[in-house]
Formats: sequence, C-alpha cells, structure tokens
Amino acid sequence: MNGTALTADDEMVVVGAPLPRIESVEFVDGFQVRIGWKEGKRAGQIEVVDLAPALFNHRLFAPLRGDPDLFSRVFVEHWGSALSWPGRDMELSAEWIDRLPRTAMSNDDFRQAMDTMRMTLDGMAVTLGIARRSIAQYRKDKPIPRYLALAVRQLQQEVSK
Repeated sequence: MNGTALTADDEMVVVGAPLPRIESVEFVDGFQVRIGWKEGKRAGQIEVVDLAPALFNHRLFAPLRGDPDLFSRVFVEHWGSALSWPGRDMELSAEWIDRLPRTAMSNDDFRQAMDTMRMTLDGMAVTLGIARRSIAQYRKDKPIPRYLALAVRQLQQEVSK
C-alpha cells in the first residue's frame, strides 16, 4: 500500500509516495493521449504521453494497434488507476503509464529546456550532434522527433543532478 492510511485510533500513517492517479484522458493523435494527473508525483500536471511503447510491446494490445477509432475512445477506469477501452478487456495502469519514457515534446518544451540548461543554438547543436539550423527550427515549429525528445530529456536530468 502506498500513500496515507488512518489507524483505528485515527492516527495517520504514511507509507511511501502516493500512487499515480489519472483524472482525465483525451485522444491527441496516433498513439498519443493527453493525461491530467490527480495524484502521484505528476499531480496537477497535464501532459501528452505516447502509449506506443506499451501498445507495441504486448500482444494484448494488438487490437488497438490496428484500430485507430477504438484507440481514440480511451477512457479513465477504476478511480483513476488505469486507462481502458470500450468493449475490451484491456487496461494500462496509471503506474505503468507514469513510468513510460516521455517521448512527446512540444517546441515550447524544447525552448524551455534550452533556456533551463542555458544552451545556445550552437551549444545545443554540438551537444546533440545536429545542425544549428535544425535547432533553430525545433525552437520554432518543426516537430520534435522522439529520439531527440529522449536525448533532450536525458540532458535535462544530467544537468539537474
């Protein structure tokens, strides 16, 4: 059990961090959904999460991979403990989703990451091994590829240590 519990004497006992709970979900595009978190380390945040790594690593989710309409009808299940799909016995737990690597990155996120790390266009280009011109385009409106989003998030973690 994670979170908080009350004993018979109304004493509060805290055991670990609260489990992640999902408040809302909205289909975005492809295998991406916008999730609003209500509990856990992301409580109060709304983020776009790519569920492709989960869907393509388990045979159970094969029907979702081949039916975009079914995937788009995702909903929150079990008091926020999972995502589910109508008419199917398929769930992705909030805990599992919380552990997925964040591969979606907006241009605003990319700009903010550069600012937080105090990176110039040239510095970011050299660090990532790509052209300065590409960095400038990613700062504006060019879609951020998954591999680049993962690399930037890893850089952010290294800088914040």
